[in-house]
Amino acid sequence: MLLRRAIAHIVATRINGTNVVERISSNVRMFSNVTTSELKNDSNLDKPEFPGSKSQFTTELKFLDPTTYDTIPTFRVLDKSGQHVSESYADQLDLNLALRFYKEMIKLNQMDAILYEAQRQGRISFYMTSYGEEATHFGPAAALKDDDLVFGQYREPGVLMWRGFTIEQFVNQCFGNIFDTGKGRQMPIHYGSRELNYMTIKSTLTSQMLHAVGSAYAFRMKGKDQVTLCYFGDGAASEGDAHAAFNFASVLNCPVIFLCRNNGYAISTPVHEQYQGDGIAARGPALGIPTIRVDGNDVFACYFAVQEARKICMMEGRPVLIEAMTYRIGHHSTSDDSSAYRSVDEIRTYGEKEHPRNRIELLLRRNNMFDEQEHKKYKEDIRKEIINVVFQQEKHNKPAIKELFTDVYDQMSRIQEEQFQELNEHLKTYRKHYPKNFKDF
Repeated sequence: MLLRRAIAHIVATRINGTNVVERISSNVRMFSNVTTSELKNDSNLDKPEFPGSKSQFTTELKFLDPTTYDTIPTFRVLDKSGQHVSESYADQLDLNLALRFYKEMIKLNQMDAILYEAQRQGRISFYMTSYGEEATHFGPAAALKDDDLVFGQYREPGVLMWRGFTIEQFVNQCFGNIFDTGKGRQMPIHYGSRELNYMTIKSTLTSQMLHAVGSAYAFRMKGKDQVTLCYFGDGAASEGDAHAAFNFASVLNCPVIFLCRNNGYAISTPVHEQYQGDGIAARGPALGIPTIRVDGNDVFACYFAVQEARKICMMEGRPVLIEAMTYRIGHHSTSDDSSAYRSVDEIRTYGEKEHPRNRIELLLRRNNMFDEQEHKKYKEDIRKEIINVVFQQEKHNKPAIKELFTDVYDQMSRIQEEQFQELNEHLKTYRKHYPKNFKDF
């Protein structure tokens, strides 16, 4: 304490000219005159006062062993049979919301099945399904406000679907036609919507986490009643940008919700080869971030967790980390064959016993809200609608070649104009080697 007073005296003293050394020396002499008995009587000397940590002194030489810590529990509301496991949330289970969750999952599953086959038929170039991870889409989407900003990684189309992105818009983006809001510049599944507050997907893994923190910081600076929800995967958590994002969000008190979809695999790398310790959630407390682990196959667990996380962000001005434990039933993408690194039995087990849609269906059946014929018809109607949309939207031309150069600057630069003319000449000469369905040159 006396040392701190001496230092404070030095800082408070106006230092100028040639008497700097004299003043510092005077303060040092003042501290050196403190007796041992005075130091012993200062009760705060037994507490560490290092600027880098808050702890207590100990005489025990002991390293912390991560294997001796209790693991972070997994919060859930519904078990695999669709039965609520906590009376605390029994009265909060909105069955009408559950019904909508179920129907949206059906729609997403049907869209995934049809567009996956469209890629296999050569109609589109690429696709990624969301089988098994639907609860991590719709639960959080329902818990947010419409103007909350969402940064997806690439496997979260359900959030957009919940907010009103139409089947036509999904299909247009995958075909990259003239109605694609991205003007055909992105590969399939890189959706985005300014109107629905959903940032366009980026192929550069984990870059969205830093952008999300920046947007949340802007909300905080402007005093906005908005939060940012940022998705990332267990593999993305190993990227350097993830660690930087966590730390910046914590230090700057950004209202951002980090939601990790821990689906067991980073493409082909299983989690036991990805990290040691108690998963991604264990990183939150170390960086001063309120953290929870949830059952990512329980849509209501995801819903309540994000709902509470939003309150923490707004009321306490802090970031939140949610680790949603789930399983990727489908292949990583149409470029992947997951049977090369996991067994068919493993996939079948998770598909039959852990699928989020099955859990919601069982909940609805328990409450006499599931009509077999009605849902069968709904599934058939949605499938027909999506197939019809695919047939219609694939007929449209691709955007004009000039769109390759627009939207970089307010107006095309001289160099861009020259490049555009060079490309035009090239296409006129070699047109037969290029697709014929561009709108124009």
